[in-house]
Amino acid sequence: MDTKSLVLKTLNESGNPMKSAEIAAKAGIEKAEVDKVIKILKKEDKITSPKNCYYSPK
Repeated sequence: MDTKSLVLKTLNESGNPMKSAEIAAKAGIEKAEVDKVIKILKKEDKITSPKNCYYSPK
């Protein structure tokens, strides 16, 4: 599974908005990688940020 899919899967399973560090810990990948993927997913309009530094799927 690629990193983008893993981040989306982690967010979908959570049910609550998560910080990038929480996503990284739960998915078992580096925070820097999560931060890169979050920027891509935001541009693709697949995730939203309900409050500063928290992310959830659309």
